[in-house]
Amino acid sequence: MNEQQDSRLWARWRRTARTAVTAAAVSLGIATLAVGFSAGAAVAGVGVTGQGTSGVALAAAPVSQITTGDLHTCAVRTDGTLWCWGDNYGGKLGDGTTTNRTTPVQVGTATTWSKVDAGTSNTCAIRTDGTLWCWGGNYNGQLGDGTTTSRSTPVQVGTATTWASVSAGANHTCGVQTTGTLWCWGLNRNAQLGVGTSPSRATSPVQVGTETTWTSVTTGYAHSCGVRSGGTLWCWGDSTDGQLGVGILGYRATPAQVGTATSWAGVTAGHAHTCANRTDGTLWCWGENGYGQVGAGTGVQTSPIQVGTATTWTKVDASVDSSCAVRTDGSLWCWGNNGFGQLGDGTTTHRSAPLRVGTLTTWTQNLSVSYHSCGVRTDGSLWCWGNNMSGQLGDGTTTHRSTPAQLVLPG
Repeated sequence: MNEQQDSRLWARWRRTARTAVTAAAVSLGIATLAVGFSAGAAVAGVGVTGQGTSGVALAAAPVSQITTGDLHTCAVRTDGTLWCWGDNYGGKLGDGTTTNRTTPVQVGTATTWSKVDAGTSNTCAIRTDGTLWCWGGNYNGQLGDGTTTSRSTPVQVGTATTWASVSAGANHTCGVQTTGTLWCWGLNRNAQLGVGTSPSRATSPVQVGTETTWTSVTTGYAHSCGVRSGGTLWCWGDSTDGQLGVGILGYRATPAQVGTATSWAGVTAGHAHTCANRTDGTLWCWGENGYGQVGAGTGVQTSPIQVGTATTWTKVDASVDSSCAVRTDGSLWCWGNNGFGQLGDGTTTHRSAPLRVGTLTTWTQNLSVSYHSCGVRTDGSLWCWGNNMSGQLGDGTTTHRSTPAQLVLPG
């Protein structure tokens, strides 16, 4: 499959998903969506309960990190094992097959996984020894192994043992090393690699500039953003919906600074919108706003706009057309596209401002949002909700859930 075909495939899926936002409530029926409100039985060794807003967590091996792709999910447990489930097109679950899984499957037998990130068609993860591994679709070189061959099991990216973080997007991937250097690879049709407009794609990591002060990076559909150690924020790639936050509807082929603030703490890229939090606890978003995913204002926002007036935001995650964030009191808030119940409020109503998910104050900064969402609580328990058409909620079904349900990974 070439990059044009891959792009058309993504566009077709995105149109289908947008259409399904309306169709889900009709074809599945309110009664079907309501299944997410009740407790489910344990299936295939996986425990699940629908008491997402007030229930007590089941005993489970604690989860240290969670990530959601468009149609699949992966989690690292505190014992260093890695588990994935959901859609397995291209082998992105890493279990050696291309078979969809409605319950979690372990990726190999290694117990040294530390971080994982799920993209649209691929997954990448870092081990405790600093090595980076990727698997899944590779039509545009997004696995970084020097080929365009898809992989159904993890393949190491180069030989470096200094990888600190990784972010997998729709067709490109970026990572930061402990040296503070930034590297990107995959499709570059919209300059999302940050190295100019050439090459059109890179099958191995290429360094972005010469700076050694990068602390984090995030990848969207065709744009990327990162924070440097001085607290400055930089974005590059596609900004036709204002997602770079630099006041334009166009493109930037190399990193461009977002404003002049030096207090940015973290940044996250959705499909065509971006959110970031500052060290003063304020939250800011910009870009495409058709579902209210910016959380403030109306229409496209080409520059950062503050979300409300709260100064207690600690972590935000954005993907596709939705956003979720956690406050210092452990409360969880979501807004934007809610067609599959991915905002977790028990409805499928889109929200243009943050709406609290239940009343619990035990949510951690470990959360991830897409067409489905997952979060980890202070006891290490894992909860997921939203779209489940490929089993990405991991509960053994393909039933959508509009409130958080606990998922207990196999022992």
